[in-house]
Amino acid sequence: MTKELLKGNIAFAEAAVRAGVDAYFGYPITPQTEALEYLSHRMPALGRAFVQAESELGAINMVYGAACTGRRTMTSSSSPGVSLMMEGLSYIAGTEIPMVLVDVMRGGPGLGNIAPAQSDYKHIVHGGGHGDYYPIVLAPANIQETIDLTYGAFELAEKYRSIVVILIDGSIGQMMEPAELPPMKPRKKQFPEWATDGCEGRPARFLTSISLDPPKQEITNLRILKRWQEARANEVICKEYFMEDARYAVVGFGTAGRVALSAVRTARAEGIPVGLVRPVSLHPFPEEVMKRLSKTLDGMLVVEMNNGQMLDDVLVYTKESLPISFIGRPGGVIPMAEEIYSSIQQLVNNPPPIGSSPRDRWFAKVCKEKGL
Repeated sequence: MTKELLKGNIAFAEAAVRAGVDAYFGYPITPQTEALEYLSHRMPALGRAFVQAESELGAINMVYGAACTGRRTMTSSSSPGVSLMMEGLSYIAGTEIPMVLVDVMRGGPGLGNIAPAQSDYKHIVHGGGHGDYYPIVLAPANIQETIDLTYGAFELAEKYRSIVVILIDGSIGQMMEPAELPPMKPRKKQFPEWATDGCEGRPARFLTSISLDPPKQEITNLRILKRWQEARANEVICKEYFMEDARYAVVGFGTAGRVALSAVRTARAEGIPVGLVRPVSLHPFPEEVMKRLSKTLDGMLVVEMNNGQMLDDVLVYTKESLPISFIGRPGGVIPMAEEIYSSIQQLVNNPPPIGSSPRDRWFAKVCKEKGL
């Protein structure tokens, strides 16, 4: 295959096309509108469904209807738009049908701004609407990973009858990098036995998220949990860099992890035994990796483009058994490699007390620096 120079938004859109997506429904919102624009001509040219809905609410409910037919269906949006989709996502999860969502995160809360952020972590990984369900959440750090994860997301969604979210931030959506596109998959011609594809010659099928009988709803929730437990056992993805001899680790996902790798390389060039751990599957989270590292490392630095949302998961699985520091850049600010490198030095030379709050220490430092 030949590498092409691709923008992130176009890359995930074309990856979805090549994965055999049958229908796309969306609404424009920065910084992911190029995906909508691209698919508006690409999908009809291939005889596939594309609809620019009247709103994100309309888009997610169109996804709901189309996904019930067993067709590969997706949408994409950015943080405030995804907030509007929450009810529909919960209905889709409760109906146990697969779909793919790409969330290109921006600064918030509220309308915030259009700068890249990672402030949707809790919202997507531990939220996603009311009720008991567990989306699969994947966080690429470059264009090639964005392509590869989107390309495989539909099969993952179908395997677990689950929502799969590709969680990127605005910088990945807007950046351009050389990447290889995968081959075009043939579109599905056979559909699952639960699909509502017309009932001529067979009993009618009913797909719904409402269950007025609590014991039946309990069984539904347990069935969803069973699939999630299977995904938790089989679908964890975590990239490790320079960890073979590391005594310290930087932990970051997406763009924050990508920037942290530059800082790690600088630190290693100066003889500091530090590596990078970059969770790619945020849900299921690489909990066993965190448990292992908590027993072998001398310290850990968590870097995020938010106020420490993934940090809470790291603290749960490490049981705060080693010195842990934190850098957060909320509101659409990307951390610089230099400040990460400086924090690595601080962790090595003056490790914080075990069990002290990394977020509180970071926040006190930031308040002092910014005069808050």
